[in-house]
Order: sequence, then C-alpha cells, then structure tokens
Amino acid sequence: MKEISHLMGYRQSVKVVDATLRDGGLVNDFYFTDEFVKELYNTNIKAGVDYMEMGYKADKAMFDESKFGKWKFCKDEDIREIVGDNNTSLKLAVMADVGRCNYKEDIIPKAESPIDLIRVATYLNTIPAAVDMIEDAAGKGYEVTCNIMAISNAQEGDLRTALDILGQSPVNVFYIVDSFGALYPEQLARLADVYLEFAAKYGKKVGMHAHNNQQLAFANTIEAVGDGVDWLDGTYSAMGRGAGNCAMELLLGFLKNPKYNVYPAIQFIEKYMVPLKEQGVVWGYDLQYLMTGLLNQHPRSAIAFTKDNRKDYAEFYKEVVAQD
Repeated sequence: MKEISHLMGYRQSVKVVDATLRDGGLVNDFYFTDEFVKELYNTNIKAGVDYMEMGYKADKAMFDESKFGKWKFCKDEDIREIVGDNNTSLKLAVMADVGRCNYKEDIIPKAESPIDLIRVATYLNTIPAAVDMIEDAAGKGYEVTCNIMAISNAQEGDLRTALDILGQSPVNVFYIVDSFGALYPEQLARLADVYLEFAAKYGKKVGMHAHNNQQLAFANTIEAVGDGVDWLDGTYSAMGRGAGNCAMELLLGFLKNPKYNVYPAIQFIEKYMVPLKEQGVVWGYDLQYLMTGLLNQHPRSAIAFTKDNRKDYAEFYKEVVAQD
C-alpha cells in the first residue's frame, strides 16, 4: 500500500512547484500584468509553495520579443522588479529548453541572479545537449532539474539509458513529464519505479509534471507522490498549454503538510484567474484534448482546433485518428 494512502500524515521531502506563469504563459503568449505576477508571487508565499517558475529563458535571437510578454524571456531585471531580493522562503525557477535557450549568455552566475533553479527541458534524443546545459547551470551555482518531455512515447530501454547518463551529471531532480496527457495512473506507477531506481542509484530526486487531457493530471500527481516522487508541479486553476495541468488548489488541498495553505490559492483564483477566463483566455479540458490524449499525440492539432473555434468534434476525431 502506498505511503500516501495513510492520509493522516505527510512526507517532509515533498516540494510543490508553481508553473502557472510558464505553462500558463503558453496560453496567452506570456502577457501577464505586473500586478498579476506580483500577486501570484505573494500567493505562493502565503500558500507555502516551495518554488515559483517565472517563465522561460528563451533565446531572443530565435523569438521576437515584440510578439511575447516578458516572461517568455525572464530577464533578471524583470524578475527583480517583482520580487526585489526575494528575502522569502519561496525559491524562483526558470525553464530552459534545449535548442531554444542561449544559456551561455542569458543565464548568469547564481550569485548575480534572483533565480535559484534552472529547469532544463529536453527530449530523449537531445540528452547530450541537456547534460551540457545542466553542467553549465550547476557550474554557475544553480539547483537544476531535467524535465524529460513526451515520456509517454519513450521506449523503456531508451529511458533507462537517458537516466543513467543524467544520473552521472550534477542534476538534482529527474522529472517525469506527461506532455500529451496520455498516461494512466497504473502506467505512471511503472514509470515512477524506473525513475526512482536511477534516483536511488545516483542520489537524485524525482518530479512529476502532468497534463490534463484525460482529466488525470491530479490523479497522476497523487499516484506519483504515493510512489515516492517528491517534486510536484501545479498551476492555479490548472492553467497551462491546451488541457492544462494539475490544479494547484487540488494539490494544496490534498497535501497534509501544515506548511501548505489552500485558502490564499482560492483568494487568488477568485480575484485573478476567474477574470482571466472572462477576458477570453482559453485553456482546460475539452473533447479535442481528450482525443489527442487518448491517441498519445502532441496537442498541437487540438490547440489549432480550439483557436479556430471549431465545434465539429467527430470530424476532428477522424482527422487525428488518420494521423496516428
């Protein structure tokens, strides 16, 4: 029986990571007001969240700064405008995508930055490049995670090879990332066993980042923490690319550590997330995302379906089945 099934207790090693600005930014091109970001920061502090992901460190040579909000690029000076010196228990993170980040120049030494954690995002076929980024970030003084995307498409042998390579790097956490929202809890449990095997071998931690295509993001996160996964991602009102993520308010309500407090999350959602939806920002579970999740496909076609305001779900299903 899983440890978390003893619902009266909690595990001190669990860390909660807020990914609202980063994954949610994929929905609105990172156009959040400073007021929104400041209140999200304050909410995370009040709620006891451990890490707040501010956005991406995207390469300005690849992405036009005029077409995105500033959290696509997470300049250190922009972060400082929100957090000052961040003299709080909340740590700050950014994501750096393999091939989409000029990490040699844009990630400065930790001693000069308000950022604490670099989250390196990679696919299995770019693990060597990810290791170079991990070594660079660790050498500059940062904590580092490696988020292996699209893991539902991976062969176990390839995954084991990747985890063995990563285990020999200075990375702190291996992340399971259900990019397509395709995994069921039983599958997640088997994957977690593989990750935890290599984490134990190399003295690392394991994290979970879920998507909600089949309304299983919260269930899979619960499964992960019960299996021994310590780092858990959530977003307020489940805001994230396509179908969204594990809802932070569900996660905070579930975890029994008294350091976590769901009430500030509820206040923030009422004041900021509900108006965001009323303004027309669209995310969350819908039939088109269910279909790509069922078929273990990238949700890009479902995102296009949503942007085009289509409602011909049966026709879309035939289209995505033909692509499978």
